[in-house]
Amino acid sequence: MSHTIDYEMIFKYAPVGMCISINRIIQSCNDAVSTMFGYTRGELDGQSFQVLYPTMDEFLRTGHRIIPVMNARGVYSDERIMRRANGELFWCHVSGRAIDAGDPLGAGVWTFEDVSEKRPVTAELTPREREIAALLVEGKTSKIIARETNLSPRTVEMHRAKLMRKFSAATSSELVHKLVGVSR
Repeated sequence: MSHTIDYEMIFKYAPVGMCISINRIIQSCNDAVSTMFGYTRGELDGQSFQVLYPTMDEFLRTGHRIIPVMNARGVYSDERIMRRANGELFWCHVSGRAIDAGDPLGAGVWTFEDVSEKRPVTAELTPREREIAALLVEGKTSKIIARETNLSPRTVEMHRAKLMRKFSAATSSELVHKLVGVSR
């Protein structure tokens, strides 16, 4: 007995948020993305990914950060703070793959997973602090973060110190644990 695979049905009902984009414009997303971000079905189609970011600056910086990784590996994955339709900020695991490896932000397939239950956004952070926090969670050093963000290592350390104060962390290790939602 042969079964026809209905890829459209798989896409629509996948338990993880999925979308197809071209040049960072959402062409189609499944119900899980719409629900996760608080939009009605189809409302995100034709929209820029920018609507899912806390600020335009974060959208632009993330795009610049994705390109070299996609060029080198063909895929991209990170955890970052995103924005729901109602303005609520939440941690989201994002992974993507370009359909054409030579055009990293062209046509692509992206997945989104809400990780806010294990990692709540508990402090008011500036856009730059959100960016630094996401890179710290990836285990990157201040020197690497400085290189990736075009900041000086001293500026990155200043942001790390502000994060430590906001999260009442005594050490960098404690800060990362608090950022990922692990209590010590």
